[in-house]
Amino acid sequence: MKTNKNQVQVAQKNIVGLQKEIALFDVVCSGNLRRRILICGKKNCHCKGKAPALHGPYHYWSRRYGGRLVQKVLTAAQAKTVGRAIRNYKSIRRLLLRWEQETMKIIET
Repeated sequence: MKTNKNQVQVAQKNIVGLQKEIALFDVVCSGNLRRRILICGKKNCHCKGKAPALHGPYHYWSRRYGGRLVQKVLTAAQAKTVGRAIRNYKSIRRLLLRWEQETMKIIET
């Protein structure tokens, strides 16, 4: 009987720790961030020369919103923030999975 009580207490303590970790994140978003360098369609552009100087870099953020795929071109500063927010989102998802596992320990004891 004591072991079950101890297991529940340990799981609850772990959950509190996970909650504190999650609270430390400042920006969070889902999606993908891509960096692209492009060749344009103009005939005499410098991007088509012998030593091409391509256009870009352009930063594209794509995500699902309202059931649809939404894409946005970002500035370099925005791309840096979105990149951090996507990494935070993935970290939070891993923490939530651990939280769920700790909750299952409480339920099953």
